[in-house]
Amino acid sequence: ADLEPVVRLLAKKGWPFRFHATYDETVARHLNVIEKVHRDVPVDKLRWVVDHGETLKPRTIDRIAKLGGTLAIQIRIAFQEDAFLDRYGPEAAADAPPIKRALAAGVPVAAGTDMSRVSSYNPWLCLSWLVTGKGVGGRTLLGSQQRLDRHAALKLWTDNAYFSHEEHLKGRIEPGLLADACVLSDDYFKVPEEQIRELTSDLTVVDGKVVQGQNNFKSLAPEQPPKQPDRSPEN
Repeated sequence: ADLEPVVRLLAKKGWPFRFHATYDETVARHLNVIEKVHRDVPVDKLRWVVDHGETLKPRTIDRIAKLGGTLAIQIRIAFQEDAFLDRYGPEAAADAPPIKRALAAGVPVAAGTDMSRVSSYNPWLCLSWLVTGKGVGGRTLLGSQQRLDRHAALKLWTDNAYFSHEEHLKGRIEPGLLADACVLSDDYFKVPEEQIRELTSDLTVVDGKVVQGQNNFKSLAPEQPPKQPDRSPEN
């Protein structure tokens, strides 16, 4: 009852929306509302987002696809491997989240870290989990039926400007698009799987300017701003 007028207003304004839900049961309840609103005010062009969705079932995924929804997944379970495995077991973990099933249903999927809530902004931990299926402690989570090859995993990170209606600005290597770039410490496509998480950027270029450099590119690194201990939260 509380959610419907909110979704209805967003749909009438043509504003994208997203909601955070881990469990299929929660997402299904949200979809009941979204489907009701959609009958009066279409939402299937808004690119609305389900965040997390670790336990989505096939029927729920199909409902999301029919409504033009998308799925944003994060590395959360890789940091909670013991708790998840102990509570739900390896069979549930193998499908959490059902990445390939969502992609097969036509649901756009983007990957992230849930930065500042669970992990840092470091993408390599997430890419390692997507490829190897292992949590940060080394236990197997994602089953082979949901793991991605390196190209597919990277695509979930780099080609997701669709989610923010910015595909005309970024997400691909094409003339006229933003050309931020980095030089990695090693070849993502060739290092052993267990070393993906150890990759770093030796050179980072944003808007044509070097913003970070180390190792062979240390001389190009811009001067860092001075430390400001007076701005510490403890003060």
